[in-house]
Amino acid sequence: MDGGDRIEESSVRLLGRSGSFGGGSESRWVDGSEVDSESPPWSLADENDGKEGYGALRRRLVKKPKRVDSFDVEALEISGAHDHHSKDMSTWQTLALAFQTLGVVYGDLGTSPLYVFADVFSKVDIESDVDVLGALSLVMYTIALLPLAKYVFVVLKANDNGEGGTFALYSLICRYAKVNMLPNRQPADEQISSFKLKLPTPELERALNIKEYLERKSSLKTLLLLLVLTGTSMIIGDGILTPAMSVMSAVSGLKGQVQGFGTNAVVGISILILAGLFSIQRFGTGKVGFLFAPILAMWFFSLGSIGIYNLVKYDITVLRAFNPVYIYLFFKKNSSEAWSALGGCVLCITGAEAMFADLGHFSLRAIQIAFSFVVFPCLLLAYMGQAAYLMKFPQSTERIFYDSVPESLFWPVLVIATLAAMIASQAMISATFSCVKQAMALGCFPRLKIVHTSRRLMGQIYIPVMNWFLMIMCIIVVSIFRSTTDIANAYGIAEVGVMIVSTILVTLVMLLIWQTNLFLALCFPLVFGSVELIYLSAVLTKILEGGWLPLAFATFFLCVMYTWNYGSVLKYQSEVREKISMDFMHDLGSTLGTVRVPGIGLLYNELVQGIPSIFGQFLLSLPAIHSIVVFVCIKYVPVPVVPQEERFLFRRVCEKDYHMFRCIARYGYKDVRKEDHHAFEQLLVESLEKFLRREAQDLALESSLNELDNDSISITSGSRIAAGDGNEELRIPLMHEGRLDEAGTSVSDDTATALPSSVMSSDEDPSLEYELSALREAIDSGFTYLLAHGDVRAKKNSFFLKKLVINYFYAFLRRNCRAGAANMSVPHMNILQVGMTYMV
Repeated sequence: MDGGDRIEESSVRLLGRSGSFGGGSESRWVDGSEVDSESPPWSLADENDGKEGYGALRRRLVKKPKRVDSFDVEALEISGAHDHHSKDMSTWQTLALAFQTLGVVYGDLGTSPLYVFADVFSKVDIESDVDVLGALSLVMYTIALLPLAKYVFVVLKANDNGEGGTFALYSLICRYAKVNMLPNRQPADEQISSFKLKLPTPELERALNIKEYLERKSSLKTLLLLLVLTGTSMIIGDGILTPAMSVMSAVSGLKGQVQGFGTNAVVGISILILAGLFSIQRFGTGKVGFLFAPILAMWFFSLGSIGIYNLVKYDITVLRAFNPVYIYLFFKKNSSEAWSALGGCVLCITGAEAMFADLGHFSLRAIQIAFSFVVFPCLLLAYMGQAAYLMKFPQSTERIFYDSVPESLFWPVLVIATLAAMIASQAMISATFSCVKQAMALGCFPRLKIVHTSRRLMGQIYIPVMNWFLMIMCIIVVSIFRSTTDIANAYGIAEVGVMIVSTILVTLVMLLIWQTNLFLALCFPLVFGSVELIYLSAVLTKILEGGWLPLAFATFFLCVMYTWNYGSVLKYQSEVREKISMDFMHDLGSTLGTVRVPGIGLLYNELVQGIPSIFGQFLLSLPAIHSIVVFVCIKYVPVPVVPQEERFLFRRVCEKDYHMFRCIARYGYKDVRKEDHHAFEQLLVESLEKFLRREAQDLALESSLNELDNDSISITSGSRIAAGDGNEELRIPLMHEGRLDEAGTSVSDDTATALPSSVMSSDEDPSLEYELSALREAIDSGFTYLLAHGDVRAKKNSFFLKKLVINYFYAFLRRNCRAGAANMSVPHMNILQVGMTYMV
């Protein structure tokens, strides 16, 4: 690193000198990937300077080679921990959940009969039976191929421990291959119970080659991230277009029925309904699902019943559309018009992506049951019934849905349709919330307030800022377009774009993780991807007719997410470069060059290893420092849930008399972060006390094993430490810095009983009792949260685009996003902040 790389602080400048990025024996960064390590680069320049004080510290901070931290033990047992994320449920619970999915997941798919044929036959005139049968066959096979075959039977199974969506696929890939742009992964993360992947043939050469290739090519990592961000951006765009399209389609049924009811009235009523819909989101997906599910159940019953009625009354011969040859005849007869009509046909699968994106709100089995036994058959009957009506009345294409409804049932069906349209919006709104939370957890979206609306299902969330943003954008779309035709053109592009992204990611999962047969893995994108590309080519012709809208939304959100990720990665890399060296800490001594006063200081930072440079700023700015200092790193790992008993990873920093520790608090992207600070403090202290006891136990065990080795004691064959019994690894010192992760995180009771009781007695370990008493005294004095108020700036020699992105766009997002301390209700009197500028 050159001498220009530095961090400028408000009261101290840490000057860098040429040196290695990580020269210690324990940690190193290569191409954005971490190999377990710890080596802070800051030290004392003037070894002979006897002066003490802040001025001396300012002059003496320079970079030096790293050192190894002394200890690493995981806190495996935390009292009161329990796993409340299990989704194992009885058959009746699954059926009840499947019923709820009707009100959240399938509203969008269910309301598509309102507008599909109207849009298709606005491009193609009905001149013969081939036109109707060809369009019906297209719709039927599109629904059977994409939502049923692709999503229900394949994509839903590519979930991340029950969580769906493009970011869930990305996290699944990140666990198996180190492709995450934020390089803070540790070997210990792979020991989390929900992290482990069940690979049938891990040695399969193809999967390993793909893994190595992805990890080696940084351009592929960036491309994969951009692909995921694009898919997520389009889902958010879908969350804007779906409510507008569905509600306007339902309300427009009044235009031909009520005298004087025109476009202005449709727009006005649609806006009122949208405002009401978004206002009830705060009650949560579960309550909304229970409220909406009965209405959607009535809606699907109405679709099926009316479809059967029309089939029997008008023309049951439309069942001929099951023969796919009519698709060929349809294109042969209408050529370019038929191609244009595909843009309307794709509307029959709008909302299919919600099945996967909303998976975290429900369960795999519930979604599969609801679609296979309710949604799919009712939709087929609805479209066949409309086609039968069009065979007799081909001029009714504009209002085909309402015209095909029996006159006596018009008003009840209109009311149910309007309610169903409101509910249809719920699918993509819930999906948007899920995707935004996943993006935030994986460092790709600015922090926003998240409200968990269910204690039983952690995936059910509500994000106020996104909710009101979606509402405002929906109202603007309805006010400007004022027609479902133009919105439909935009709608198709967003839906097909998301599907193509899912196809690519699931194919990668099949090759990399499932290790599917190569022929089958290639058939998946070949079959489904080809269909989706055909639909994409059709809807892209509508760019000038409203299709630009989802592309504009996707571009905006893509820029926001990529800018946040880019700035966060640069900031993290800057913190890694500017770590304080252990030499510097040793030269300061256990007093840290200042006064140690009773209390626990929790210094929050983003480093998983090393001492952050902001600690030097606190030493310079404060007249005293706490008797116990804990460097707390809140870290998200690419899993949905981290069990609470595996939450904390502890490590001692420096020697015992420094009383300094590192605590990495690991969260999954579905975990709840809104915690009372008292509960967090109690949990942390319990974990720290267990860590200290485990450390003393391991020291005693190591010492005892060494004595046994030195005295060449022969152990009887019935003992656990018998020579030559295959358990020689127990002889390895458990505190050895190069040991395997699994070698020393816990000590079994059987092994403990093989040692003398005097060795294992913590009461006779004076150093342990001293530390525990010091910990209790510090707890009595209270906790102080030491936070950095960081400003990120591009270096002066950076190119113009980087300065523009970092100094303005990223800085704007940081100023306006939710502060990290807001995730805990910490009193302001317990917080100390120091300003700092990171030059990236």
